Amino acid sequence: MFGIIRPCRHRLSASLHSDWLAHLCGLCLALRDEHGQLARVVTNYDGLVISALVEAQTVRLDRRRQAGPCPLRAMRSTSVAKGSGAQLAAAVSLVLASAKVGDHVEDRDGMFRRATVAKAGKRVAKRWAEQGTRTGSRIGFDTAVLTEAVDRQYEVERAVHLGDSALLATEPTELATAAAFAQTAVLAGRPGNIAPLTEAGKLFGRAAHLLDAVQDLNEDKEAGAWNPLLVTGTDLAEARRLCDDAVLGVRLALKEAEFEDQALVHALLVHELKHAVQNAFGDVHGHQAPVDPNSPKKPTRGPQRGLLAGCGVATALFCSCQYCCASEFHDPWTGQPREGFCHKCDCSDCCSNCDCDCCSCCDGCDCCSGCDCSC
Repeated sequence: MFGIIRPCRHRLSASLHSDWLAHLCGLCLALRDEHGQLARVVTNYDGLVISALVEAQTVRLDRRRQAGPCPLRAMRSTSVAKGSGAQLAAAVSLVLASAKVGDHVEDRDGMFRRATVAKAGKRVAKRWAEQGTRTGSRIGFDTAVLTEAVDRQYEVERAVHLGDSALLATEPTELATAAAFAQTAVLAGRPGNIAPLTEAGKLFGRAAHLLDAVQDLNEDKEAGAWNPLLVTGTDLAEARRLCDDAVLGVRLALKEAEFEDQALVHALLVHELKHAVQNAFGDVHGHQAPVDPNSPKKPTRGPQRGLLAGCGVATALFCSCQYCCASEFHDPWTGQPREGFCHKCDCSDCCSNCDCDCCSCCDGCDCCSGCDCSC
């Protein structure tokens, strides 16, 4: 998981934002309860989609539990997701975080250039992979499909050359996310959903991998690091076409699946995935677009991103738009609202996300919060 689905709270209704936070906190606490405090650092926004998919396919009976006060929730207790959905999300997050760390160690990125740090990184990656495997086995999910996909990634990267399709590089990621999405149908007892969710997961993995490459493009070009767009010579126009096709494919695949309550899943995998593409390519909020890999100009460094050093729930206290929309958060001790990174979330173009022909669901800045369309 790459953490591309980061819904701005101004685009989610109060109930959907509460559900989203319940899955985020549920993932974080599942990691803590089964694997200790350190495991909580792999909490990520995309991982909670797995938990949300399981819940969306089942009748909501005893799917939540009351969590105690947390400093990151202004010392308030709340209802959080529990059960097999949160456990599957935890297993997937651990295995894929292990792969991410292993990839950085392999490439000697950043702090992993130092031999001692790289050695420690290998140990952490190995431990996370083992923990993810244990959690997966408890719910009948063989994480070998994820680790095999990760292992194949290195082979694929070595085999990709200039002129090849960038999709050759995304195939292992597609297989991993397809398996995770399909397992949600197994856990929910919805065998009829396995095929459409496999397709949705495959295309979600494709979009996530490409968007990660687009967001890293400037930095990778400057550093001479491996990037599928640079290696294959794929320009931004083609990358955008591939992302848009993937987003449409996810939307169509979800229409073939049956849900008990699809509101949150629809918001995340239809509207927010499209918004992530728009953000990556600089379509919204005036963000700077990445430099085309074929451009002779020296790239400028894009927005800095990195792994949160602590529980991923921290950013959920703000408006969690990927770049600049954090408008308010609460003091963890007094509970009083404080000003965030900007004075106002500019949601003036949020309605561009709502491309449903069957609904008129945008209302001011609370865009698409009431979208119950079947698109």
